[in-house]
Amino acid sequence: MSRSQFNFFYSFRVRYSEVDAQEIVFNAHYLTYFDTGMTEYLRNLGYDYQKAVDETNEDFHTVKTMVEYIKPIKFDQVIDVCIRVARIGNSSLTFLFEIHAQNKEYILATGEVIWVNADQTTHKSAKLSKDLCKKITKHEKEVVV
Repeated sequence: MSRSQFNFFYSFRVRYSEVDAQEIVFNAHYLTYFDTGMTEYLRNLGYDYQKAVDETNEDFHTVKTMVEYIKPIKFDQVIDVCIRVARIGNSSLTFLFEIHAQNKEYILATGEVIWVNADQTTHKSAKLSKDLCKKITKHEKEVVV
């Protein structure tokens, strides 16, 4: 993909606590970057995540994560975590990610996260809210429903 296929990105500077002895971002932090990006993505849509959880007793379970490490990310580097929803299922969302150096086209990492909406009492999948689906489809250039 190219950066232009993403309508949302979250930028920040890599902190010292996120790098390992090789002086690059420790691998597990990429998933934290993705998770933070998803939260900011939903906030940007005007979706009140916590309110939805409180009102419905439903929350998202992460069922799949994938990270491809392409180039190292270093301490103090400013990065853009680009986020988009590629697919909306009955109860699931598929997020795609690219991490770029700030304002650059070259890719540092890519990833995918799949969330399934679930009832918090039964832990069984639950249909996505129409409001959330509408907000996502309005925001995205292309999404599979």
